[in-house]
Amino acid sequence: MAHIPDGIVSTPVLLAGAVIAAAGIGLGLRRLTPERLPKVAVLSALFFVASLVHFPVGLTSVHLMLGGLAGVLLGLAAFPAIAVGLILQAVLFGFGGLLVLGVNIANIALPAVVLGLAGRTMLARPALAGLVAGGGAVAGTALMVALSLAMSGREFQVGAQALAVTYVPLLAVEAVFTAALLGLLVKVKPEALR
Repeated sequence: MAHIPDGIVSTPVLLAGAVIAAAGIGLGLRRLTPERLPKVAVLSALFFVASLVHFPVGLTSVHLMLGGLAGVLLGLAAFPAIAVGLILQAVLFGFGGLLVLGVNIANIALPAVVLGLAGRTMLARPALAGLVAGGGAVAGTALMVALSLAMSGREFQVGAQALAVTYVPLLAVEAVFTAALLGLLVKVKPEALR
């Protein structure tokens, strides 16, 4: 449940999420050149489509996020790419909500960018880059969602802890997927990583 629905988080969490999301989107758009726009659009579409395939984990389900991959390939431009995907998910399918959109963007895009950029420095070793970017972005998102809930009230603390555990299988899958894709890109199309 990376998508927190409306009415759950406190006002301070909503405001902090909105500020982080707005700053990230602003920085991402400032660094976005017309030549990179197709790559950003493709990764935004990939992020959106990957979220439609859910896998059951205990009493809930998870889906691929591919934030770490977006972070490696797009850097700060991952913020607007992820924002577009989350806006479409909220409007078309009711995933999350509109009032909490800033929190959801911050929870997914911030770890994606930070750990994607860290993974980018390790592209000579795609397995390590995939672990750091793909797995790290999922772990970062889990931590940020859990913190968003825990900071919104004591009644959410147990749920926040349980929620973090559901991300463990996804962390492993995303790490392997991201490592495999980065390994392929390093060999076949290294210019895509620039």
